[in-house]
Amino acid sequence: MDNLVIVENKPNGVTLLTINREKKRNAICSRTAVALQQALREFEESSRQRVAVITGSGNEAFSAGADVNDVPELWRCIPSVGVDCEKPVIAAVAGWCVGGGMILPMMCDLIIAAENARFSYPEAKLGLTQGMIAGLAARIPHKVAMDVMLRARVLDARRAYEVGMVNDLVPTGTQVEYALDVAAEMAQMAPLVLRTLKRFVIRDILPTGSTEAFGRYRREAEIVARSNDFEEGFASFKEKRKPVFTGT
Repeated sequence: MDNLVIVENKPNGVTLLTINREKKRNAICSRTAVALQQALREFEESSRQRVAVITGSGNEAFSAGADVNDVPELWRCIPSVGVDCEKPVIAAVAGWCVGGGMILPMMCDLIIAAENARFSYPEAKLGLTQGMIAGLAARIPHKVAMDVMLRARVLDARRAYEVGMVNDLVPTGTQVEYALDVAAEMAQMAPLVLRTLKRFVIRDILPTGSTEAFGRYRREAEIVARSNDFEEGFASFKEKRKPVFTGT
């Protein structure tokens, strides 16, 4: 995937995922969404890696959102939507988080933000939305979320911290190192407990918006569509024989 997402698996059980499009302000194109989805899937399936940190290259922008020249299926790269991710995921954010670039950290479990972080969802000014931002109202105070969505009001790092969107504020340039330290600490904790608690929160506590549900249905349908059984079913039909399914 042309190193659109750099994956670093640390020996301490932490995986660092870096959106590597600094010249494009880490905008998410279609291939970046697929690459990040695949990286998250491999992290989730790993028997060694326990906590992931997602960040963007440089300190000017975590992500400018969807690449308007190559619009992605954004749901693919969102934790617990495009990937059934029960392991903890931390966002290390600096600079601008715009549109889909705001949704990505919003859907992570923790956010470590540099002092220059800015969160913006300007779609009301542009005349389009995929709707997943609605989940913000379940994660920060309702009126603050509506301010962001309906007025396109920017949350700076301090305000995001005050309303509970951000866990920790750190000097710009130190956010990744700090997040990796937090992840390393969590990687020493009981993984079964972390996964169970996260699953309970996602399944039973946080509401699921229509766009989130759509993404999850698409992901589950694709598992069937890309399966060996799908190929076997069509092949056996063409060859007029009884199919041999394996459940894979």
